[in-house]
Formats: sequence, structure tokens, C-alpha cells
Amino acid sequence: MKNFALIGAAGYIAPRHMQAIKATGNMLLAAFDPNDSVGIIDSHFPNADFFTEFERFDRHVDMRRRARNGGQIDYVAICSPNYLHDSHMRFALRSGAHAICEKPVVLNPWNIDGLEEIEQETGRKINTILQLRLHPAIIALRDKVARERRSTKYEVELAYVTSRGHWYLQSWKGDQKKSGGIATNIGVHFFDMLHHIFGKLQSNVVHLSNDTKAAGYLEYEHARVRWFLSVDVEDVPAALRDTGLRTYRSITVDGDEIEFSGGFTDLHDRSYVEILAGRGFGLEECRTAIETVAAIRGGKPMSRDVDSHPFLARKKIA
Repeated sequence: MKNFALIGAAGYIAPRHMQAIKATGNMLLAAFDPNDSVGIIDSHFPNADFFTEFERFDRHVDMRRRARNGGQIDYVAICSPNYLHDSHMRFALRSGAHAICEKPVVLNPWNIDGLEEIEQETGRKINTILQLRLHPAIIALRDKVARERRSTKYEVELAYVTSRGHWYLQSWKGDQKKSGGIATNIGVHFFDMLHHIFGKLQSNVVHLSNDTKAAGYLEYEHARVRWFLSVDVEDVPAALRDTGLRTYRSITVDGDEIEFSGGFTDLHDRSYVEILAGRGFGLEECRTAIETVAAIRGGKPMSRDVDSHPFLARKKIA
């Protein structure tokens, strides 16, 4: 059994980490969040210590490290806002623990280099949650691409609309300096998936980028990809929106839909199993996706052309 601490206990994704810690037979000993709306902890680890001030959390973790009575923290799960991931991973490693960090692991690729140096200095490892790599449908597609080894590139279209209310732009997620923007906040795991399946990134063109949506064209060794991301409910296809649906996810490869809407419920559990077995995804596996979203964030939108996602043909997309 391993001992865990968790940073960002009040966040949306934290319960999945609590569940994964419990499902893998481990113990959450301490949690931190400036927000005290963390009653969900009682459903998993009611005896965990909780802190709303980082300084007290830091002291608690350090006291456990020094006690040497078997209560040291082995892993720190990081579910904090994106811009704090780098700092919190550094804290974990310097506290003698390994880190398990939600995506995006960092906002900028150069931060990866500094974290790798701290890994070497401390002998501790940073693991990231790239759960789409563990999804059965994605594994099957990657195997198919590797098996076919065709000379022509696959034609891929990716659209993901996950509607958010007015609160979104008022939160840290609406601040590009804190979240990295739409492509980073809701798209980084898709860009990692594309690289994982189709190989080295060769071209990255941005066609649209604003606070609520982004779109562009990516070319990989084995695929040409038109992509579209949005948090605006108006971008859900009308026929689906009229039925009350507020989320839309579609990936087609050569016109064939890849069905992976199911199979998500246990991917954090599976991620933890792999990490604890020493098969987690480390910093280098994140690099291409982080380089991709950083380039999108800093890129100047180009004129729309034949490589633009079909959604951009709609008059309302601006």
C-alpha cells in the first residue's frame, strides 16, 4: 500500500483520482485546496487530513517525510489549475515523492526540461494522465495503423464540443495565462492521442483561435488532421442540440467514425495501475502534445482553406 497526498481536492477531476487511489488499494493521507468544498473526500478517505493553506500542507508533508515511521508520502496527485502544475510537481519531487499530474503536465515545452533535471536530482519520477492511450478503441486504431503501413496518409477529422456556461470565462479556465487556452485545456489529450497513433508532427496551422473555440490543421507522418474544439453549445450540431445534448465528440478516419464515447469510466483507475506498476507515461511522452498546444496558442490564424475543418464553413463560426 502506498501513501498519497492530493493537491486540488476541490477540482472537477479530483474525485477520479480519489477513486483511483482507493481502487488500487492505496491510502490518501493528506489533501490541499484553497476551496473547502471538498466533502467528496468523505466518500473515499474520511480520515484524510485536509488543508486550505499550502504552507500548512507543506509542513504536514515535510513532517511525514522526516518522521520515518512509515507514514511518508509516496505519491502526490496533482489536480490543480494548469499553470500551477509545474510548481506542484517540483514540490512533490523535492518532498521525496513521485508525482501523478493531470494534463496538461505544463503549459510550455521548456518547462519539461527543468522538471527532467529535478527528476534526476531527486531520483523521483513524474507520471502524467494520458488516459486516451489506454482506451480500447484508441489502442485498436493504433494497432491498425501500425499493421497497415500504407504509403498514403489517413484523412482525419476531429471535433469536440464540451459546452460550458458563463462561469467558464470567469474562472481560471478562461484566462489563457492560467489554462493555456481552449486548445490546451480541452484538447491536449486529443493532440497527444493523434501523435501516439499517427507519429511525428510535421505541420501545425491555426485557422481559428478565440476564448471559446479553436480550429486548425495538423499533419503527422501518417495522417492529415482537420480539428475543431469548442466550449460553445451553439457548436453542437443542431439535430443533437435540439434533443438536449450539450456535448459532441467525433473522430473520423477516412470517413469512418471511431466510436469511443464509452469506456471512459475506469481510465483513471487503469492509469494508476500502470503507474504503480512502473509503466506510467513520463515527461518525454508529453512533449509533442505540449509543443503542439504551445504553437497553437502562439500561432497567428491563417486564412481558411481546403484543410480547414468543415465546421468552419458554418456562417456562425467566427
